[in-house]
Amino acid sequence: MKSSAMLALTGLVTLSFLAPTPAEAQVPAGQEDVLREWEVEFGGRSRDPYVAHDGKVWFVGQAGNYIAWFDPSTEDFRRYEIEEGTNPHNLIVDDEGMVWYAGNRNGRIGKLDPETGEAEVFMTGEARDPHTLIFDGNGNIWFTSQQSNYVGRMDMATGEYRIIEPHDERSRPYGIVMDEEGHPWVALFNTNQVIRIHPETMEITRFEKATPESRSRRIEVTSDGHVWYVDEPRGQLGRINIESREVAEFPMPGGDDSRPYALTKDDREVLWVSQTGPEKRLVAFDPRTESFLSVNEVSHNIRHMMFDHDTRTMWFGTDANMVGRILTRTPTP
Repeated sequence: MKSSAMLALTGLVTLSFLAPTPAEAQVPAGQEDVLREWEVEFGGRSRDPYVAHDGKVWFVGQAGNYIAWFDPSTEDFRRYEIEEGTNPHNLIVDDEGMVWYAGNRNGRIGKLDPETGEAEVFMTGEARDPHTLIFDGNGNIWFTSQQSNYVGRMDMATGEYRIIEPHDERSRPYGIVMDEEGHPWVALFNTNQVIRIHPETMEITRFEKATPESRSRRIEVTSDGHVWYVDEPRGQLGRINIESREVAEFPMPGGDDSRPYALTKDDREVLWVSQTGPEKRLVAFDPRTESFLSVNEVSHNIRHMMFDHDTRTMWFGTDANMVGRILTRTPTP
């Protein structure tokens, strides 16, 4: 059964006091919707979408223990059952269409073949709760293991892996991204640190956020030499100059209680941030002008996002069991 679409255009709030790029300018000619969400009839807390080469949007049902795809062209869904007790947290799709998912409750990384529905699993040992996965482009998957306090690198061909503890204390490694030189960057959620890992030696370089109380789940790295973070308890978007280590902060539109969570950049390096406080919002920030472009209402909390370069859309799941997208076609300044 096809699910109904909702939130087309209804959640758009233009920040007229910031300017000068109105959110309406994001709509390309002939396109009527800016933000749209579709209900996932399976329930199970849909999250962490990933767009495959064929255009299907894959996502996990963290509480529903499944993997699924959504086809935007037909609005059809398909669900794949996986091992009981997996509680998948995140997934990514490789160039061959294989779906790799993080078994957050049973200490494994799974590889699902969509053609057969069968999954091959790779156990991750002491890293008992794989959390967020990312490809490095060299045949490896890097992953965080939040409660176990590890960051790992797994060979996709053999399943062999190496893990490191990024901090002496329980640091809760959470979000992970790759920079243009192939270095993994990780947010240590239980500390005020962001770290960069050398891909071969596993050597760690540490960067501190604005205050000892700063905490972030997700980060991004931009080509201008900055690492960005969201400060969840303080309602700030933060920027660290990688060379000088100077820190700047930008208050979120939702204020101190906005609780920024997800953070992802688009192809123009505009940053998209989810607010998970009393008001559930998806916010766009332009690092070049240091201003917020738009604030968009969403159905519930967004935990992670993926930008699809082919369609120039940002995809997300929400805690209201929705899968959604927003167009990011802002005009060139």
